[in-house]
Amino acid sequence: MKRAAIELHDVTKMYRRYAYRRQFSTLKSALLKRSLASDLKPDEVFSAVNGVSLRVNEGKTFGIVGRNGSGKSTMLKLIAGITKPTTGTVAVQGRISALIELGAGFHPEISGRENVFINGVMLGLSTREIARRFDEIVAFAELEQFIDAPVKTYSSGMYMRLGFAVAVHVDPDILLVDEVLAVGDEGFSLRCIDKFAEFKRRGKTIVLVTHGLAMVERFCDEAIWIDDGRMRAQGDPRRVIHAYVTDVEKSEERQLTNDDRKALVATQARETDGEALSVVHDQPVKTEDSADDMFSASSGRWGTGLVKIVAVSVEGDGGPSHVFHTGDQMRIRLQVTASELVDDFVFGISIFNAEGVCCYGTNTAIEELTPDAMAGDGEVLFTIDSLDLVDGTYKLDVAVHKKDGAQYDYHRLLYTFRVKSRTKDVGIFRPSHRWTFTPNIRFKPSLSDNDR
Repeated sequence: MKRAAIELHDVTKMYRRYAYRRQFSTLKSALLKRSLASDLKPDEVFSAVNGVSLRVNEGKTFGIVGRNGSGKSTMLKLIAGITKPTTGTVAVQGRISALIELGAGFHPEISGRENVFINGVMLGLSTREIARRFDEIVAFAELEQFIDAPVKTYSSGMYMRLGFAVAVHVDPDILLVDEVLAVGDEGFSLRCIDKFAEFKRRGKTIVLVTHGLAMVERFCDEAIWIDDGRMRAQGDPRRVIHAYVTDVEKSEERQLTNDDRKALVATQARETDGEALSVVHDQPVKTEDSADDMFSASSGRWGTGLVKIVAVSVEGDGGPSHVFHTGDQMRIRLQVTASELVDDFVFGISIFNAEGVCCYGTNTAIEELTPDAMAGDGEVLFTIDSLDLVDGTYKLDVAVHKKDGAQYDYHRLLYTFRVKSRTKDVGIFRPSHRWTFTPNIRFKPSLSDNDR
């Protein structure tokens, strides 16, 4: 059994919530009151990391995923020794290089050359070791022409590249990486990823914090999901990522539900005031929200009200939903009512993307359904068997109107749904497709095949 390179046992890191009522004017006054942290009330502190225990064996690549503010970076700082735990223990075996705050030790007034030596010494190298690796560091950072210029003259990209180059050429036993694998243009980013893969092949211990879930799946042997400072899941990266993504989608579902509810409440409030939907038979109602061109109208609701859409439900396989995956089935259910018998009616559906581009629109007249009669309460169900849209946020228009376009009830951009896809296509539509190549055109196996 391999020995542990990193061990955390019941680690908690607490920070104080700063508020004017409890701040001390001087350190002396705080010490005299003996109240630096011990008597702080629960609402005056928060736990960035809360009771986390984990073990990372030598030579393993370990991923940490979670939302912003969940405690991921704090965990890396605890492992790196940048900060100390409030309670619990952290044990690390071997030299650490932390790609957390690149170039944090650089002095702006002195040259890049001098900063390389100073930063290298801070990371545990001797001046002789730095001199031996200096040319390689500078070449990797692509700063041959600027290495003797003061760092304050560097662009942010140059600054980050030099910090990354120094950190990865320390030849550490443990590499800590915090969202810094893309610190330059596309070419340099690929070199960073190649260097990262090289460390893995050489059997280095790596801890990776990233929002790039594909990176975790490709490179990591094990992963954890941190949420609100606590460890929610640990184990196989695919299983952990699935649990994390599922939770994120549930949060998005709640958020979109609340957003739609607020939009509807605002529209209903205007309706109560007689602004948005009035019962004026046989004539379309013109309001500040209505428009002759439906595709250029702002969000809202308008119409005569002779036929009303009283409820709209967007549904997936499990019932009402706001989050779908490319290729899922989606159903749009309309609860409608007619205050009297009508024989002139058309139901319509349109889907718009976040930029306001109409992705698809149809109605019963376009599809040559001839109205006969409608009275009282009813239901309309529109089913999309395969939602072949690319990843993104979309909004729905739903409407019922006369054949000449006069609106009974038009709901404009009041219903939101999100499409998720691990494949980040561009455009709007994702058709079913496949690639075919002649034998003389070959592709390398994916990173996941090589490095897992």
